[in-house]
Amino acid sequence: MSANGGILPSFVADNPLSPHRFNRPNRGQLNDPKPSVRVITPRLRNGIIFAVTAHVLWGLFPLFWRQLSQVDSVELVCHRIIWATVILSILVPIQLLRSSQDEFQAYLGKLRRPSTWLLHGVAGMLIFANWMAFIWAVNHGRVLEASLGYYINPLLNVLMGVVFLGERLSRPQWLAITIAAIGVSAMTAAAGKLPWVSLVMATSFASYSLAKKKAQLDSFAGLLIEMSVLIVPAIVYVLIVHSRGEGSMGQISWRIDALLVCGGLATLVPLGFFAAAAQRTPLALIGILQYVGPTLQFLIGAVYLGETMGRGRVLGFSLIWCGSAIFLANAVRAAKKQLRQAKTLPSDSVGLDGVSGVSQHVELVTDDASVDR
Repeated sequence: MSANGGILPSFVADNPLSPHRFNRPNRGQLNDPKPSVRVITPRLRNGIIFAVTAHVLWGLFPLFWRQLSQVDSVELVCHRIIWATVILSILVPIQLLRSSQDEFQAYLGKLRRPSTWLLHGVAGMLIFANWMAFIWAVNHGRVLEASLGYYINPLLNVLMGVVFLGERLSRPQWLAITIAAIGVSAMTAAAGKLPWVSLVMATSFASYSLAKKKAQLDSFAGLLIEMSVLIVPAIVYVLIVHSRGEGSMGQISWRIDALLVCGGLATLVPLGFFAAAAQRTPLALIGILQYVGPTLQFLIGAVYLGETMGRGRVLGFSLIWCGSAIFLANAVRAAKKQLRQAKTLPSDSVGLDGVSGVSQHVELVTDDASVDR
């Protein structure tokens, strides 16, 4: 038998001019029945690009919604609900038509459960509160408070996991939460009042994430149910303000009309990128990237819009950044651990993204069900 295992004669395999020449495997490779695979695959690379794109778009949201500052915040959120529902009513049926018979039946089975409608109904109310607080903050010169809400949100997510899901936190996570709480207290003491916009945003979004985690429908299908719960009150409100001559659609300019319609699209485009990323990227890596959005929002508020940064706010943000850094370092360690595990996986246990054989349960969780911003 030839040195190459009998596949080709040795003079062909070892001939440097032969087109069939290949490097002779070492003893370890010959004895390893389950070779490892490359972790950074094109699919994983695309997933990271999709995740970064989604978070950058969310981070730039203040620039978009400020173009609609002439519109009342409640009416603006109602238009966002209406136009998002219109687009979802087209996208979700297309999604279902492209799904397998088993997936379609599973979807129908979930729709028949009262718990699905209850959880998504609650989620709809929570996302309304979150959208309302965010748009109000943006259009009233409080983008820094909005960014603060999304810095606090990951910490509040894991705290809710302890309270409602019985999860256990590591010491770094407890330390991060404690430091962030001190930061919020410092801001409260300096301003003489709670940063209520930040707390409403963080609490509503963390509660929304918890409801979506239990509901287990994908992003678009779940969001359509949530919007269907809100669509009737939204339409009624818009009709009432128009009957009073206070409505914005068709009353200000064609540019405002176009932006109101695009509000639904702006809601769904980053969500689509994130859903694509979640299918290709480990949750630990996605969790690390979630700080891109609030960081961009902070820069927009502090640098572009020139919002005031008093001493109390500087101290509060510094403490919250410190807590977030500890939290982020913990997430980076989790991501590195996943990648190390992936490198040792046999090829027959690895999915298309190169890491799907690795457990994706990490202490920092941001799945596609919790990002309908």
